[in-house]
Amino acid sequence: MQDITLSELEQIQPQALDDAFQMDQETFHALYERTARSIWVYLWRRTGDSQLTEDLLQETYYRFLRARVSHESEAHRRNYLFRIASNLANDAYRSHHQHVRLPEESEPGHPAMNPDADMQSQRQTDLHRALVKLSNRQRDALWLAYAEGSSHVEIAERLGVKTSSVKLILFRARRKLARLLRGERRHS
Repeated sequence: MQDITLSELEQIQPQALDDAFQMDQETFHALYERTARSIWVYLWRRTGDSQLTEDLLQETYYRFLRARVSHESEAHRRNYLFRIASNLANDAYRSHHQHVRLPEESEPGHPAMNPDADMQSQRQTDLHRALVKLSNRQRDALWLAYAEGSSHVEIAERLGVKTSSVKLILFRARRKLARLLRGERRHS
């Protein structure tokens, strides 16, 4: 993501700025308030890095504003934002910018701070390793279905697939995840 300096911003024609950002400030602020938290959580689950998540969230809304797409409804805007976020997360993954920060010993997430955390940490590590072996589409579908509580129609819109495909994607993702967690080595 490229930073822009104030001098570069001043060089942009005021008309170009108006064309690029057609949504007024109040409308954008309301949209941001309704959607930012769920998109942040989604991106954080995809990247595991809060700083990268913040960058991707900012880039998501920037690209949303620059797209100049007319939106039929609130659901369409939300789905479009998730689509942009998914593409950015995929790009970050491909670029090897995925960093998982381990907690320091004094932080609450460190096993030394919680005696039961060692077992929980082991389960989370197993789950993380298994999830990494799923395709991006399978991970996204599982997240949208079980963490976000999205319907099959919403998942299809966000992933850009047919609604009839969502059930099969979820079935295969659950089956593969279960096999991986049991330690089976077969490929699907």
